[in-house]
Parts: sequence; C-alpha cells; structure tokens
Amino acid sequence: MALKRIGILTGGGDVPGLNSVIKGVTYRAVEANMEVLGFRRGWEGLTHLNLEDQASKDKYLMPLNRENTRRIDRDGGTALHSSRTNPAKMRNVPAFLDASSFPSQEVTKKGETYTAWDVSKHVIKNLETLGVDTLVAIGGDDTLSYAQKLHAQGFKVVCVPKTMDNDVRNTEYCIGFSTAITRAHDAIQRQRTTVGSHERIGVFRIFGRDAGYTALYTAYVTSIRCGIPEHKFDCERMVQLLADDKKRNPSQYALVVLSEGAAWEGYKVVEYGEADDYGHKKKMNVGEVFAEELKKRAKLEAIFSDLTYDLRGGSPDFTDKLVATTFGNMAFDAILEGKSGLMAAINDGRYAMVEIPDPALGPRHVDVGSMYNLERYRPSYQGKAGMTIFLTNP
Repeated sequence: MALKRIGILTGGGDVPGLNSVIKGVTYRAVEANMEVLGFRRGWEGLTHLNLEDQASKDKYLMPLNRENTRRIDRDGGTALHSSRTNPAKMRNVPAFLDASSFPSQEVTKKGETYTAWDVSKHVIKNLETLGVDTLVAIGGDDTLSYAQKLHAQGFKVVCVPKTMDNDVRNTEYCIGFSTAITRAHDAIQRQRTTVGSHERIGVFRIFGRDAGYTALYTAYVTSIRCGIPEHKFDCERMVQLLADDKKRNPSQYALVVLSEGAAWEGYKVVEYGEADDYGHKKKMNVGEVFAEELKKRAKLEAIFSDLTYDLRGGSPDFTDKLVATTFGNMAFDAILEGKSGLMAAINDGRYAMVEIPDPALGPRHVDVGSMYNLERYRPSYQGKAGMTIFLTNP
C-alpha cells in the first residue's frame, strides 16, 4: 500500500533543534506528495485524543505543511509542544475512556505504589483511524522506550534522539547537547568576573539526572572540576582541591560544575514531588547543598548558579541544527524504504540508522575509567588521538 500520511510528535523536555527535525520531515513529505500530521503535547496527543470530539482534535492535531513549518527551525523549543506522558503506564485514564477496558498493573517506584494503565490499543486505534502509516517519535530514552513498545506491537515507528543529557543508547550524539554545552560554557565564562571579584567558589548545577555527560563536557571546555552521577566523589577531597585552586589563582577564585544527579560519599540524593509516568521525581538542588558543605568544611564562601532550564531556550547552534536537519532527513529516508523500529544516530563519528534502544538497559553512562579523572575530579584529557569527534562511544 502506498504511503499517504506520516505522524510526528516530540516528547519529554524541549531542546533546541527539534523544529529542524519537524521541518525536515515535513518538507521531504510534501515533495513526495504525502501528508504530515503533527500530534501536539507528545504521547498525550495520542492518549487524550478523542476523535469524536472536535475540541479534542483541535487541541491535539496539527496538520503540517511547508507554510506553517517554514520559519520554525529559526527558534528553539518545539512547535508541537511536549509532555512526559507514558501511554503504557498512565496514572490517570482520560475521562472519555473506560479504564476497565485497558490492562492495569500495580507499579512501585521509589517507595511509591500506584495503579497504572496501558492504553496502547487506544493509541494505535487513533493512529489507524487517522490513516497514519508511520510515526516519527522525537525524544529521549523515556519517549523512545514507548516508541519501541509501539513498534513491537506492529505499528511502524522511526525515531530521532534528543536530550541535553546525551544519554540515549546506540548513538554518540543526541540533539540539544551541543547547544547546552555552548550555553553552559558562555554562562560560566561570564560569571568568572563576579566570582573572582568576590574571591569565592563558583558552584554550578547542570542537567544530568543519571548521566554526567553535560557536566563532564562543560568542565572539559571550561577547564574546571566536576561531579557526575556515575561516581560518588570524596567531599573532603573535592573541597580541598577547590581550596587549592582558589589559593593558586591570582584572582583568588575557583569553579566546579555538578550534574543534578551528582553525589558524594555519605550524601544521598533527595527527591521530592509526585513521580511522572516514567517514575521520575524532582531532585533537590545538589549545588546549593554542596555550597553549604564548602562553608561548613573549609569556611569557603560560594556563589551558586543553576544552569538548567536556561540551556534549553533559544535557537540551536550550528552543530544541533546540522545534526537535527540530517536526522530528520534520515528518518524520512527510512520511511520511504518502509522500515520501522529504527533510530537516527551517530556511530563511530558517522550517521547511521540503528535499532531503537532496549528500554530495559536504561540510559547510557559516562565511562568513568576512560573519561573521568578520579584523582582530580576533572575530565580526562589524554589519549584522544583516534577517537571520534564527540570523544565517546555508543
């Protein structure tokens, strides 16, 4: 059967570059005389869509064409908006659906037990009723975990990885990572004058719930110390290293960047609030806590800055725009070939279509042995000859 309609959605946190993927897929589809239907608010656009209600269709469906996507790649965010909905484990079934008609299970995550429903048959029914042949899902490991499930149930899905954390498996690069590092670098460099003027320690928190790529690479390009989730550092040693850095610096200041999931020996990451459909809660601000440790352990005054959501906003840098545009075109090529269950990726420094990662494996982690100096709490700088441009492997 000839292809007629492509669906596309963006899930999870927004990053610069998403709109380039949307535009790339849409332009190619229009050239091939295909229709593109955008689903607004990620997977929620398929779980909450009631095709018998015009207001619901207006809310969640957005037909895409060259005219309404012409300018979107100039901005950050996502023109389709987003959510953290998991159709396979929904806490609340939309009111227009009969919850008893869907499979349910008791889920226990991080000490909390709740009932979750799998509304996949409603998702597939909506896609089939709308005549969608293949769905393009753009997201991080959470969004892609459900895309893999949808593929396993027989619906065609092609994926594009995005996350500032750069922790999706099977690829060396995810959309949003370069812009995040560029913004973090610029923010830290600007704050050197303030931190130095007051002769303090600058403590920066950055995204990275389970993986430390964002903190590690920010530290790499700013030449400062860092803490990552993959290794609990010795707090006394980190404090002493920063005290020594400050003492040796003619301007009498030092800097450190911590992943949001970083911790030290004896410190337990504290979470709060209700978990989302993927079991994630918000984490207490480790940067503020560490700033207090500096004062308590060594009487060092600190200036704390939260470099998180500010890194998401604005237009993408060159790398993210290049990769996002390429990933979008690769996804469309795969659709033309009738493929499913694949994700656009970069492996060994080259573009490739690979399998959607196995959700059971969780996020990709920093290889501490080769990438992180355990003595200095800095990135490892030696032995890079022969490595790919992003200095990592999938």
